[in-house]
Amino acid sequence: MDDYFLKFEQRRPPEPLPYSAVRESIWQFLAVVALVVGGWYIWWRWTHSLNPDAMWFAIPLVFAETCAFFGMVLFVFNLWKDQPTKLEPAPAALADVYPNHPDGERLISVDVMFATYNEEPELVRLGIHDAKNIAYPHPIDVRIHILDDGRRPEMRAVCDEEDVNYISRTTNEGFKAGNLRNAMERTSGDFLVICDADTRPFPTILEHTLGYFRDPKMAWVQTPQWFYDLPEGERLHKNWERRFGPRGAKVAHFVEKVIGPVQVGNDPFVNDPKMFYDVILRRRNWVNASFCCGAGSIHRREAVMEAALRSFGANVEKRTFAVEEEFTVSSKERTVDPELMQAIRTQAATTEVLTPYRFHVSEDIYTSIVLHSDRERGWKSMMHPIVESKMLSPQDLLTWTIQRYKYAGGSLDILVNDNPIFRRGLTFPQRLMYGTTFYSYLAPIWNVIFLVAPALYLLTGISPVAAYSNEFFLHLIPFLVTLELAMMVGSWGISGYSAKASYLSFFPLGLRAIWAVLRGEKISFPVTPKDRQSGRFLSLVKPQLGIIVMTGVAAVWGIGALVIGGTPHTASGVVANIAWGLNNCFAMAGIVAAAMWQPPTDTKDIDE
Repeated sequence: MDDYFLKFEQRRPPEPLPYSAVRESIWQFLAVVALVVGGWYIWWRWTHSLNPDAMWFAIPLVFAETCAFFGMVLFVFNLWKDQPTKLEPAPAALADVYPNHPDGERLISVDVMFATYNEEPELVRLGIHDAKNIAYPHPIDVRIHILDDGRRPEMRAVCDEEDVNYISRTTNEGFKAGNLRNAMERTSGDFLVICDADTRPFPTILEHTLGYFRDPKMAWVQTPQWFYDLPEGERLHKNWERRFGPRGAKVAHFVEKVIGPVQVGNDPFVNDPKMFYDVILRRRNWVNASFCCGAGSIHRREAVMEAALRSFGANVEKRTFAVEEEFTVSSKERTVDPELMQAIRTQAATTEVLTPYRFHVSEDIYTSIVLHSDRERGWKSMMHPIVESKMLSPQDLLTWTIQRYKYAGGSLDILVNDNPIFRRGLTFPQRLMYGTTFYSYLAPIWNVIFLVAPALYLLTGISPVAAYSNEFFLHLIPFLVTLELAMMVGSWGISGYSAKASYLSFFPLGLRAIWAVLRGEKISFPVTPKDRQSGRFLSLVKPQLGIIVMTGVAAVWGIGALVIGGTPHTASGVVANIAWGLNNCFAMAGIVAAAMWQPPTDTKDIDE
């Protein structure tokens, strides 16, 4: 096995962001100010700023701004409230997590499941070793299972050597979801720990999380995913010394004295999930809307199986009703013979598949929606703040693209075909939280307008606003400033620019996913490669390169037109759109650099 990733074994995950009531109050105040100022700006844009001579340009841009503002409203709701997380003491026996259970005195049993297909068996062995080191303050029955959908003799051999349970099947129906279903049929643990092939659980994963299940309504606990192999880069002065010699190092030292330490080449693919887990998902706990993200999650078996049985029953009834309706229409009979009706139900029940995890590319979030919508049981979820496992990150743009397309396509498929916003059982805040997730994947539609708009003005001089006047900037600038201040405080402790840039540069992949779902194309279940794919991947970033080139050419043209004269360009319009275009180019530059990134030959961290 390639030992590249083993060089990062000594890295430790960051601590979770601490809760601060004072900071939360400041954030909420600034968020309200930004929403009010933003609403004022959007109203003014629609009512006073449109260029009547270029409505074909003015309407799409203000539509894009309105869509983005609505996304901001949803995001503010998402981040609105945090709460301190209280770790409950680890339960000692089954009665602590299943009140009145007839076998309440027996040990808690936990199935640790590693789902694998074609990953290197030695990589899975690392996870097995770590799972064997799981500690617990009380006697507990932990069973390790390898769910091999690749049916590989070498994987079975590793399981035999490590004395863990090997589970396989004859088909790959349902892919990962089907793999988990097959394993659940052959295991009996009270709780399930879901791991991918590269997941490396920490010894504390059960001690820190099973306490949440003292609440009998707790269905699952998600822990943050942490990629321990992310490039940490090197300090600016070291990088410039290599590139430009001693003089470059002196300049870099001066820069770092002014703005603080700077790391070059860290996390080129913006894989650090801290913003998502520590801010976005964690702040959904207060309305019971944090969803499962697969690896690193702990599930109550009863909840998963009960949701599957309810879904099974509902699907049988739906199919029975459809057949009954078709029969009454075709035969012109008002009722169906009871014996025939029973036969129809039996046929539906025997052909319907019981799926604890829905056969879907996004089975994790889909299962979350099913459980959250079970109002009768009132299942709860928890986003645990502490990292309890580590895993590998995408190490090249091709792998990054496969993963992000799967996320986008799977989420959009749920939005179009089983929209949770209208699903019975979900509370209104839960609908908004899920809606925020799915709405974010629609952003490429209006982001592409934001990317093209400045170049279009610079090339033609046609303005989407009545004028780039003082009135325009007096409405725009307060909105941008208050928004930036609010988001800076709301995500305090995490750099937000790289995430925003990645969100903007995601547009080609997002548009492709949207188009695929609208055409009814089935989103596939590709396994995310765990090894770096060779080569450079500039072909994957042609649209982003096109934005950079187009904006650069447009900027030169706009400046020339302003100097020569005879065009509708104005100085304020050219300056504003060049600044806007440069921001777009900086956002695109990150993913272009990622396409050309190569891992360093020496992976030793350089911190000095």
